[in-house]
Parts: sequence; structure tokens; C-alpha cells
Amino acid sequence: MEITLSIIKADVGGFVGHSDVHPALREKAVEHLAKAKKDGLLIDYSRGEVGDDIALIMTHKKGIEDEEIHKFAWDTFTAMTEVAKEYGQYGAGQDLLVDAFSGNLKGMGPGFAEMTFEERPAEPIIIYLADKTEPGAWNMPLYKMFADPFNTIGLVIDPSMHDGFRYEVLDLIGEKSIIFSLPEDMYDMLVFIGSPSRYVIKHIFRKGSDEPVAVTSTQRLFLMAGRYVGKDDPVMAVRCQSGLPAVGEALEPFSFPHTVAGWMRGSHHGPLMPVGVEDDTPTRFDGPPRVVALGFQLKDGRLIGPRDMFGDISYDNARRLALDAADYLRRHGPFEPHRLPQEEMEYTTMPAVMKKLKDRFKAVD
Repeated sequence: MEITLSIIKADVGGFVGHSDVHPALREKAVEHLAKAKKDGLLIDYSRGEVGDDIALIMTHKKGIEDEEIHKFAWDTFTAMTEVAKEYGQYGAGQDLLVDAFSGNLKGMGPGFAEMTFEERPAEPIIIYLADKTEPGAWNMPLYKMFADPFNTIGLVIDPSMHDGFRYEVLDLIGEKSIIFSLPEDMYDMLVFIGSPSRYVIKHIFRKGSDEPVAVTSTQRLFLMAGRYVGKDDPVMAVRCQSGLPAVGEALEPFSFPHTVAGWMRGSHHGPLMPVGVEDDTPTRFDGPPRVVALGFQLKDGRLIGPRDMFGDISYDNARRLALDAADYLRRHGPFEPHRLPQEEMEYTTMPAVMKKLKDRFKAVD
């Protein structure tokens, strides 16, 4: 059975500040999702959240970037925005960058990750939701899952994985994409994905086919809006088992809370902390950045789950390390490397300060 999995997320209002989603917004999202399923638009749905972002997790048969699915998501977020305004939520509708829907969600603010594939008899999928960070946060974990034998032993001992995978990498500034075939293009790809503010992994495919096995959201809000309006808070879906990374191999990269850009005002580096859904509300300096993992089994398009994959004591060491790293970085205050480098501050107050002071800069002999 061929199905499409769509994960569409937005921040339409925070409770309190940027830390959580008000229950009334959750209720509005589920109300719309349930109606869409009853009306036959969706096969099934679930709802996920992390911090002040809410994600609509949907299965259907309409393909990716479908106008009807994207308009449904837009209308749902618009309705949630009205509730957010009623309850005085912070940043109500901040991810809705335009006034009206126009075909699909490209350039409109909400992030989305979608893939169409033939459902296997057993189809485990992990959906990752991150808050207070950007799409490049997925680069290191995806490299480890599908290319690093020290993380994924299946690359060595599973004949169906031994040939590797194909990665699609986007240049977000140059608006171009490239396909790397791993392991043979490994070093070339690392040159690019090691700069996650510009180059991000969009898709991973099986070798010898166009079958997607992982997909991410790659929308950058500041590139769409031309100003800082909030961090991108990306989502990702990874299929597992039977010639793909095992569930444990797909989760293992997050046992190391690697450094990502985002955190307070989207202008700082911090550790990406894996947390269970009970701890997905960032408050310390609006952070630190965090990620939740929702596990599903798909059956005839039905989303069986979710299971809270990081709600496990085996990630306690990763959380402790993340908190220690947060302490270390916070002591830098407004200095790099805690604060992002100047070239990544172009959508904050930096341009205004530079303009104000430009006549006070004097040539040096």
C-alpha cells in the first residue's frame, strides 16, 4: 500500500512565553484532525509537540505538497492562532508569515516534512520534533544513522545495508541541491554538511531507487521573512528496520547532545538535549534546545502509537552531559562561541547597530 506521511508544524502561540502549548490549542488541532479523518481527507492522524511548537502528523494518499493537505494544515494553524489570541498567548501566529494560503506551504512559514512510500508489512517510523534550533541540527544524527558504522553496525553486517545510501543535501542560500552516494562520497559530503547553517540534509534514499527512507523539514524562517521571527524548530521522519537502521540505531545518535544553533532568540549555540514528552518544555534561557522522538508502527496507513522513545533512563547520561554543556556555554554570555558568529546575526539587531555606528568607524593607517 502506497501512503504519504506528512508532518506539518508551526508555532502559533506560546504558553508561557516560548515554553509550551496551551491545552486549548491542542484541543483545536485535534478537533480539526478528527474532522479531516471523518471527511476522508486523512487515513489517520496524531498530534505531537515540543516546546511551543505543535505538529500535525498525518497519513493520506494524496502525495507530497498536495494543495488540499497543505490548505487543511494552514486552516488548522489559522484557527489555532485565533484561540491563541483569545488566550493572550505569546507570539500568536508568528509562523504564519502571509495573510492567505496560496497553493502550498512553501515560503509561508510552517515547516513540513513529507514522503510517499510503499508501506511494508511491518513499518516502524520515528518522528523527531525539535525546539529552539534549526534544520541543520539533523545533519550529524542523519550522518550517524545511515553512514557511520560505529553507530549503525547494520552497515557492516546487514547485506541489505552494506552498499550504503544516497543523501540529498540542500544549499539553503544558493537554493540548489546535490545527491551524494555514500560511502564513496562520504568525505565530499562532510565538507558541506559540517556547515549546518547553510547545507542541510533533506532526504535519504535507498541505493538504486528513489524510495525515501528519511526526510526533514528545511524551511528557514529568517530567509522567508527577511528578519528574525523565531527559530525554525525542525521535524524529521526516519523509517527503520528491514534493510534500514534498527530503531536503536536510529535513536543512538542522540545519546550525544551535539551542539546546535538556536536557543535564546535563535542567536546562541547550545546542546540538543533528548527528552521524554514530559520534559519537552524549555524554560532555562528558553532552552536548552531539545528533541523528542515519537515512535509509530504503520499498518494500512494507521498510526499505531506514539511511543515516547526518549522517555528512557538510558538517555539520562545524555541529559546530564547536555546540562553540563549548557552551564559551560551560558558562562560565555554574549561572547562567541555561545553567541552565534556575526554572519549568522544578520537578522537580529546587528545590522541596525552597524548602520548607527558606521560613521564612527575610521580607516586604520
